[in-house]
Amino acid sequence: MLLALDTSTPLVSVALHDDGRVVHAATSEQPMKHGEQLAPMIAAALDAVGAVRQDVTAVAAGVGPGPFTGLRVGLVTARTLGLALGIPVYGACSLDVLAVRAVDSGVEGPFLATIDARRKELFWASYDEEGRRLDGPHVDRPTELPELPVVGAGPVLYPDVLSRGTGPQTPDAATLALAVAEERVELLDPEPIYLRRPDATVPGPPKKVS
Repeated sequence: MLLALDTSTPLVSVALHDDGRVVHAATSEQPMKHGEQLAPMIAAALDAVGAVRQDVTAVAAGVGPGPFTGLRVGLVTARTLGLALGIPVYGACSLDVLAVRAVDSGVEGPFLATIDARRKELFWASYDEEGRRLDGPHVDRPTELPELPVVGAGPVLYPDVLSRGTGPQTPDAATLALAVAEERVELLDPEPIYLRRPDATVPGPPKKVS
């Protein structure tokens, strides 16, 4: 059984894939509560299908790009489960997962996939009609993105700037599970893609008083 989780957006997404199909999928309702919600959602997913942690044979996690805190929670959880259970942990670019979801929903390429990067910026990458990444990932202001149809957070946050594609707004764990199981995305090490420094930094030494 494959456990998939994605924390690259404000919402937590968890799914279980077994015997060639997704057997459970859930997305949190409250944003920005990754630390509080991820572990209970994993436990609820296992309970829903009558499984225990030892039934999990692999973990897949979205590695971003995304906000520092959310990615850290998801990837630390994935790596901890992998270590505790002695099972492999696979990473996948969350923009690639969003692109797979877009293609499966009927989006015709080429197109851009976007995730909110805050600071009035977007994480983005470009894809062909089959969801293969052509460029990226990058982080830029909405006005600096190529002129292509856009799926993901961009058109929702900046409707006056971006041309909206009729596709999904976020990556999700169900698509991640299918994409990893069917090898539709590049498998990566479970390390976060930040593209820039986190907002929180270690304070520097105090300035000398003149």
